[in-house]
Amino acid sequence: MAPVLRSLLVRLPIVVGLGLVGLVASAAEARAQDDASTPVARVKYDGGGDWYSDEESLRELFAFARQHTLLDVTPQEEAVELTTDKLFTFPYLYLTGHGNVTFSETEADRLRRYLRQGGFLHIDDNYGLDEHIRPELEKVFPDKKLVEVPFDHSIYTTPYDFSDGLPKIHEHDGEAPKGYGYFDDHGRLMVFYTVETDLGDGWEPAPVHSNPPEKRRAALRMGTNILVYAMTH
Repeated sequence: MAPVLRSLLVRLPIVVGLGLVGLVASAAEARAQDDASTPVARVKYDGGGDWYSDEESLRELFAFARQHTLLDVTPQEEAVELTTDKLFTFPYLYLTGHGNVTFSETEADRLRRYLRQGGFLHIDDNYGLDEHIRPELEKVFPDKKLVEVPFDHSIYTTPYDFSDGLPKIHEHDGEAPKGYGYFDDHGRLMVFYTVETDLGDGWEPAPVHSNPPEKRRAALRMGTNILVYAMTH
């Protein structure tokens, strides 16, 4: 793991030390000073796609995670381009949108280095992203295959149980939701790609998409699992 990412993760000694058993805590225990929070970022990409979609989703997810776990993530994400050196200061990146996305060769190379050095990328298809993102991921990992993540993986089980797979938040094409990923040579999940679920819409404030409370809760819990994995592996 890259030293800069390791330095960020030391802010989670209780989580690691307890093996995630004691993640659930009161909001007072979970909340620390904002300037000590772990920074997270949304990827700003080229190609014309709406990288900024679901603008309030991450803020809602982070608030939920801070309330229900010991994760001390920042209250608001930053926007980061893959060409900036600041990329390597974030242990968690989020990428979403409905349409086109393109990575230059330089961006693909930098993203590859970020991920191999301990970074984590969550891609959430907001419907329409799939056909565009897959060729770009092949630029990042031309020697690897995007594979379905097994349901017994800890990203589905800690701290919340989704051992039957991703929750279905929006219908989209009516197909079962899938979670795909790239693993490094040591078995660590570097990229988690969620399709046919639309977690980001589920994270948005309740009135935005009129999601039933149980669906919004499921989306927030699954998002928390993703954050926990990213921050502790």
